[in-house]
Amino acid sequence: MTHQRDRIHECIATHPGEHFNALTRRLDLAPGQVQYHLRELQNQERVVELPLYGRTHYYTPEYDAWERGAIAVIRRETARDILFCVLEQGPSRPDAVTESLGIARGTLEWHLNHLMEQNLIEKHRDVNNHVTLVAATPTETARLLEEITPSLPDRMIDRFTRLVDNLLAEGS
Repeated sequence: MTHQRDRIHECIATHPGEHFNALTRRLDLAPGQVQYHLRELQNQERVVELPLYGRTHYYTPEYDAWERGAIAVIRRETARDILFCVLEQGPSRPDAVTESLGIARGTLEWHLNHLMEQNLIEKHRDVNNHVTLVAATPTETARLLEEITPSLPDRMIDRFTRLVDNLLAEGS
């Protein structure tokens, strides 16, 4: 029993912010088994959970609240691409980001809402009310981007969503 619990804990330690379904896939365990051991790990204060944007993400306790929220968002490929774009290009206009990444404006806005909620991106407005996107904490964000990579299934879901959004935008 503890062997499986230790495997789950090790998986969370090496893949912080992984969500429940990704854990069950990665570990090839039954959902009920993973649920049971996660509950025990939480009771032992070896794991912290964060329900965010329709998924429950898991972390070891050394991650603070900001890091947990940031990592949950960074695990999404499109949000990650937006962050990279703003970090590389510096303060950016939304249209430049959508063009650079080949994403629909609605897709950008959906991810921007989450990036702003987690204090990763800020929207600055000039006197003409034009928006510029700025990395809120560039050094800390860059550190997390180096550490966290989205899983293959999450990348595939993001790419499918991008495709559908772009097709819908073209049809409008």
